[in-house]
Amino acid sequence: MIRLALDAMGGDFGPEVTVPAATAALKRYPELSLTLVGDRDAVLRVLGNAVPDEARCTVQHAPQKVEMDERPSSALRNKRESSMRVALDLVRAGAADACVSAGNTGALMAMARYVLKTLPGIDRPAICATMPGIKGTTHMLDLGANVDSSSEELFRFAVMGSVLCESVDNRPNPRVALLNIGEEEIKGNDRVKQTAVLLEQSSLNYQGFVEGNDIFSGTVDVIVCDGFVGNVALKASEGVASMLMNMAREEFTRNGMAKLSGLFARPALQRLRDRADPRRYNGASLLGLRGIVVKSHGGADIMSFGRAIDEAVLEVRKSVPERISSMLEQLLVNQTDT
Repeated sequence: MIRLALDAMGGDFGPEVTVPAATAALKRYPELSLTLVGDRDAVLRVLGNAVPDEARCTVQHAPQKVEMDERPSSALRNKRESSMRVALDLVRAGAADACVSAGNTGALMAMARYVLKTLPGIDRPAICATMPGIKGTTHMLDLGANVDSSSEELFRFAVMGSVLCESVDNRPNPRVALLNIGEEEIKGNDRVKQTAVLLEQSSLNYQGFVEGNDIFSGTVDVIVCDGFVGNVALKASEGVASMLMNMAREEFTRNGMAKLSGLFARPALQRLRDRADPRRYNGASLLGLRGIVVKSHGGADIMSFGRAIDEAVLEVRKSVPERISSMLEQLLVNQTDT
């Protein structure tokens, strides 16, 4: 049985999204068991008679909720009975194999680090998400958990991203690259250059530097950067995607001839939209913890929150934290020997 604890109150829409996504997931995965954590009345009101198997879905009451704009330090101190904290406590206690939340990212990271602790050798967890590409998807980290990371921490991010990619995508020996301002060895700051040396000396399949325009090419499997750069790149790409979709909509509704052209182009446009639909890639992993935590986008709808649940199921099946710990221990031993 795969047991997930869902923060039912997290995100912009709370139970209106998380509960239907949960019931749909129960139908997809016969081996799945869910604990919906949150205000019992609110959850049950949405749940109704939709549970396919009551033995596989329970509701655990949590009287508090972490607000989306709440400071992480305040949430950590004052929201011990929140749906987010209780869901993480279930993972720590062994009552759940993973936690999924669409709540406040900063609060989730702070609580998860406090409740679950980090793996041996990991000082800071990282946020890793899947990015669509021309030749396939790419895992990118860190996307905002750490705004200033050392070369040793970036090296550990590379290990974690490589293990995640190999585990959930079944890609042996994933290609790893560092995000930089150029592909030449002389480019970049000292921290990036020092990270490159560490990666070159490791057994990871290091490909060198890539630039921002390579993020969506799919030519590598894992792209590593610090959280400040990663978050800016992520938000910029989301903004560009939204701009292009709006521009296309405007052009195909400009006049009668444009509308007619839009009718003929609709199948191709729909396929394009499906390929680039950010909902398909929802579910960022908080890597480096002694447990599995998946962060859904706060504005997720039912489909995209379901995708975050899918990611958690995959990581439980593949025992991702244990694999990261084993790989990191092996690489650090090899570094010490050399």
